[in-house]
Amino acid sequence: MSTTSYLSPTHRYAAGALFAIALHQAQIHQTRPLGLSTEEDLSEDRSSCSSSSDSVSEDPELWVHEKSGLLRPVFRFLEIDSAAWLGLEETAGSCPAQHHVGAFLRLLSVESDDSSSQSSDEELALAKAVDVTACSLETNSESSESKKEKHQQYEVECREKCSAAEMQSVSESVNKHMTTQKDSESNMSKGAPISSGSNVDERPIEGGTNLGYQRKVTVLYELLSACLADAPDDSKKINQRRKGYDARHRVALRLLAAWLNINWIKMEAIEMMVACSAMALRKAEESKEESSSPKSKWAKWKRGGIIGAAALTGGTLMAITGGLAAPAIAAGFGALAPTLGTLIPVIGASGFAAVASAAGTVVGSVAVAASFGAAGAGLTGYKMARRTGSVDEFEFKPIGENNNQGRLAVEIMVSGLVFHEEDFTRPWEGKRDNMERYALQWESKNLIAVSTAIQDWLTSNLALALMKQGAMMTVLSSLIAALAWPATLVYAADLIDSKWTVAVDRSDKAGRLLAEVLLKGLQGNRPVTLIGYSLGARVIFKCLECLSETERNAGIVERVVLLGAPISIKDQNWEAVRKMVAGRFVNAYSTNDWMLGVAFRTSLLSQGLAGIQAIDVPGIENVDVTHLIEGHSSYLWATQQVLDQLELDTYFPVFRSNIDKK
Repeated sequence: MSTTSYLSPTHRYAAGALFAIALHQAQIHQTRPLGLSTEEDLSEDRSSCSSSSDSVSEDPELWVHEKSGLLRPVFRFLEIDSAAWLGLEETAGSCPAQHHVGAFLRLLSVESDDSSSQSSDEELALAKAVDVTACSLETNSESSESKKEKHQQYEVECREKCSAAEMQSVSESVNKHMTTQKDSESNMSKGAPISSGSNVDERPIEGGTNLGYQRKVTVLYELLSACLADAPDDSKKINQRRKGYDARHRVALRLLAAWLNINWIKMEAIEMMVACSAMALRKAEESKEESSSPKSKWAKWKRGGIIGAAALTGGTLMAITGGLAAPAIAAGFGALAPTLGTLIPVIGASGFAAVASAAGTVVGSVAVAASFGAAGAGLTGYKMARRTGSVDEFEFKPIGENNNQGRLAVEIMVSGLVFHEEDFTRPWEGKRDNMERYALQWESKNLIAVSTAIQDWLTSNLALALMKQGAMMTVLSSLIAALAWPATLVYAADLIDSKWTVAVDRSDKAGRLLAEVLLKGLQGNRPVTLIGYSLGARVIFKCLECLSETERNAGIVERVVLLGAPISIKDQNWEAVRKMVAGRFVNAYSTNDWMLGVAFRTSLLSQGLAGIQAIDVPGIENVDVTHLIEGHSSYLWATQQVLDQLELDTYFPVFRSNIDKK
């Protein structure tokens, strides 16, 4: 092999095959998430897949199809013989493809005759570097007690502001009335709430247990390098591939990590190492003459991607990565200097020691970081050049300590019920993950106005009288059944209508703005997770709607969580929106959120509402969070608890209630 690799040709062939299968399975799980598929769905899937032996070559919408540009560049990077590509694609597209996984895992575990002790030592060094990096990530995520206390204080403040006692009394009366109706409703096969008891096999695939840990890490490392490589397009047929880290690639790697029984935090550590490696190479290339041929550039990139963190040039690490390597990680590489130094004589142990001493002392090239997609300057620096579509305010606020730390995934969180500007950020500050996170602050004036109008009515004499009379007991059932309203409730809704209508209009336009930001790649062409509650959930939905206008945009968004979404069900194209999300798509709803029903009654009467009921759309996880939500304002402080119980880093649907955790 002309370039550096830890894997033999046979191992690279098996790794490419496994990735192809995982990519296709991830696409299937878009509409049939693990644990939610019925036997009828599975039998239908088998028959459709087995109807034609050349189905992969005939269906350009498949992620493993040549036209998608998602798979063949990976094969090319791994230097798999092109004569085998079509066969691997057909194997990936066959049903059930999982039958092939065990065989390829066993092939990975077989040592070839030409394998050297040096290769084994390199795999060991790489695994150690991943462990050190993962350990630093775990340490950072565990230092959250102070955040937890701050969030609890925020909850106390919100409850006082939102008259929680009154909300609780309403919730209790509504719950009593709704229990009978809720019990009588049949569960939708694809809309049942997710729990830890869903039929999901969490065990690794047979064959993966016999594969050594070091080999597993090496496989994931090389596959990620292949996904990120800026491969030249050999075919003009490829028109759906976006540059950067495709969300569909990341979802496939999630599934493959689950098959290999590798914790996701180890994969995040690999992402950081590859990010630093790639940016180092980009910076080195920028400083040289641009006279080299594309072929030699490709070889250099490949060497850099494969060697990774072990090939970074000592003390220049921080300078060439724009300060993206966390000090703890740099220190970890320093601790591994004796091992890594013996494998890379050109760098030596002193080079790695210099990495540790240089940590945090140099501000490097932001341009390099942004071009690769591992810096957030594009989002934090984004300001509307002009007033767009009546939207006066739209900007991103960084949250947490992960910004500019070499993270290859972005999380954007959108509040939709706010009483003060701090409500755009404080509901999200306690969230624990290893992504680069931002809160979108938008139209604060209008959102504060509608939130205040709702709260003013809740504390009015009219509302208190209705509560005492138990009038709210019939609200949701009346709405869903499209029955007549009490005149007093119609009057109450009219008080809110004008401000709510304006806020809904602004949320739709803000959603289009968010889509434009993502299409411009201001997030660095990295996979994006979108989470929002109330009108913020509507912003996200409208963003996805705009993205769905072109199939080429399917690789931008990895995961979506909508909480208390004021979105009608029947008159929206949920299926098209679902296709824009590569991984999990969660709709969290509360059956006692009568205030949302009052505010959005016009559409609800005939169309249904996502924020208070399940959506019967294949691939959407419906989660009933009624036991956590006392009223619509509860999303301000309860969002954090909902997200913790969703365990978003798991590949399959999970929602662990408090009972499950005991």
